[in-house]
Amino acid sequence: MKRIRIGFTLVELLVVIAIIGVLVGLLLPAVQAAREAARRMSCSNNFKQIGLGIHNYHSAYDQLPIHGGGTTSNNTGAARGQTAANVPRSSNIWENSMLVGLTPFVENQALWEQISNPFRESSGLIFPPMGPSARRWLEDHGNFRYDPWLSEIPTFRCPSDPGVGLPSQGRTNYVACIGDSTRYANGYRGDNGSINEAWAGAVRKSQRGVFVHRDKKAFRDILDGLSNTICMGEIATDLGDRDTRTQGARSDSGDRNDIFRRNWSELCTAFVDPQRPQFWRAGFDPALEQGGGTGAEHRRGFKWAHSRGLFSNFNTIRPPNDLVCMADNTFNEGILPPSSRHQGGVHVLMSDGAVKFITDSINSGNQNSQQVGDLGSTLPPGTASPFGLWGALGTRASKEVINEEF
Repeated sequence: MKRIRIGFTLVELLVVIAIIGVLVGLLLPAVQAAREAARRMSCSNNFKQIGLGIHNYHSAYDQLPIHGGGTTSNNTGAARGQTAANVPRSSNIWENSMLVGLTPFVENQALWEQISNPFRESSGLIFPPMGPSARRWLEDHGNFRYDPWLSEIPTFRCPSDPGVGLPSQGRTNYVACIGDSTRYANGYRGDNGSINEAWAGAVRKSQRGVFVHRDKKAFRDILDGLSNTICMGEIATDLGDRDTRTQGARSDSGDRNDIFRRNWSELCTAFVDPQRPQFWRAGFDPALEQGGGTGAEHRRGFKWAHSRGLFSNFNTIRPPNDLVCMADNTFNEGILPPSSRHQGGVHVLMSDGAVKFITDSINSGNQNSQQVGDLGSTLPPGTASPFGLWGALGTRASKEVINEEF
């Protein structure tokens, strides 16, 4: 009687394993794409929540949250009605980003309570400074850290961005749009709140975005229409990998104004690795080699609460995911394109609350053009943005008709 064997031969088993391997190989990219699509949707939802928060803020205060607000450096007892013993000896010198005022409108009331109520540590110091003087202040007063500025707020983070930890403080992937010119991007008010009248005129000529540093703006100022004007944009935070999008090189020009009036590509592209054009070349430290900064914390998106350029601004000059080129240091004025970890583009928040995905190939006009400003060699005030549809979307009141799809 013939015995019947039940089971697989080795050849059959290997064939089945091979088929499973092929199927996994075919399905894995689809799974990864589905995960990225989910992360991208979550990122868009975060932006929608921020947009809703901005509109609720405007309904409450009839203005947008100030980008460059907070307490001034003018902390004299006479100015504040206090005795000398109670005068705060530090401030955030009007360098709070617009995200700080937005916290109670994006379900972070507890954090806002910490920020808005004076904090006094044992030496009597209130609110450590957030500006360029922070390093010197910490050297004088020890390694004091103000906890709210270190907070990671999920609403301000894109799930596709893996950046975490030191040397950053609290990170953000969503930043304010300041228009299509870098000229006077720091506004016309000093750290003590004083107004420089000469600068005020220059700022009005060149700062054409929804947000102007240390100045009040409202929806009524957006004459081009809320649906045609970008309010905020997305940035990738730095991962320590010398990415040209997240670590800004300082211009090699001897004149800080050259970045406003010259072909900017002459100023920073010399430092790019020709073999890997998304990274700075080997041996070049963009933060230090040009004398442009104090190093580790000067990275894109590293301080959600800080209003200076590298940390929480972008402009509509270079198209999305292009390199960052600073004027004369690594945290203030510069060419600051938006960027992201998504494929092919970035999210932007329109002033009406809509979220759009802008591709890297958006029409960005004449990239050899000067910017609009008050210098003799810049474009005169009122000029239509030379940077195409992308530049026009960044201006609030330039009377530019948007008739292209984006």
